[in-house]
Amino acid sequence: MRKIKDKEVRWGVLGVGDVCEKKSAPAMNLVENSRLVAVMRRDEEKVQDYAKRHGVPKWYTDADELINDPEVNAIYIATPPHVHKALTLKAAAAGKPVYVEKPMARTYEECKSMIAACEAANVPLFVAYYRRALPHFVKIKELIQEGAIGDVRYVNIQMNQVLVPEVVSNLDNNWRVNPEMAGGGYFYDLASHQLDFLDFALGPIKSAKGFKTNQAGIYEAEDMVTAAFEFESGVMGSGSWCFSSSKVSEMDLTTIIGNKGQISYETFGAGKLHLETENGQKECFEFELPHHIQYFLIQAIVGELLGEGSSPSTGESAARTNWVMEEIG
Repeated sequence: MRKIKDKEVRWGVLGVGDVCEKKSAPAMNLVENSRLVAVMRRDEEKVQDYAKRHGVPKWYTDADELINDPEVNAIYIATPPHVHKALTLKAAAAGKPVYVEKPMARTYEECKSMIAACEAANVPLFVAYYRRALPHFVKIKELIQEGAIGDVRYVNIQMNQVLVPEVVSNLDNNWRVNPEMAGGGYFYDLASHQLDFLDFALGPIKSAKGFKTNQAGIYEAEDMVTAAFEFESGVMGSGSWCFSSSKVSEMDLTTIIGNKGQISYETFGAGKLHLETENGQKECFEFELPHHIQYFLIQAIVGELLGEGSSPSTGESAARTNWVMEEIG
């Protein structure tokens, strides 16, 4: 069923920053029946520059002016998480569908408020967990459903990153390690993608526990997290995230282990996965990633708004990821 009255989606973007240069907003002009018509950023010089470089007809420095622009019929919130809730409530009050960057909010409570506001206004809420629509992640889910690795027993996430020098020298401008703005540190920024995909592939997590600490002492947020979790299906999981490791320990590896094989992949790497089964099959599946990485998810959202499909990422699914991260620590 069509979610908007119009025959095309006309996007307005709040907080048009780095993520909008390549990953997301340009795709809004490439998807059929979708146009980017207005952008907003508080810095007038920067928003003018973005609009000029990307050919966007209108720009604003005030969020309310963009939200209330009658030409805009869908809102994309590309700001840091600390204003996701406030802007979502405003967009919902204006009766406009919302697409919000991940993580959905700083806390699970904020997520619930966003969902309630959109339900009350009868507008859909989508979240930018775009891996749910990328072909190699869709393939992973298909392989699991087809029984390629048998019954899934457990999953393990390992992520180690070096402390990036730019992070140390630019802490004042790095909201990703400011819990007041981001809800946490790089765990919230990166593990949210990993945990959300596992929700998509294996179903919801029903319980989670963990430990977090700050070992390097460079910034306020956590830089080391370990976790154990259990899915509703009975599949078990574990993970470790270290954001101050050595170069030789750098790793981005998730392994899903079944009773007949395993699937392994990088969450933030190339578009490929490795399948290994007990009958000797070893296969690497490779997929070309879209130039604008959010293209397929935005295409699905436009389809749902026009009554021609459905988005795999919603406020309800994304809120579960916030809940899991809070349970971990």
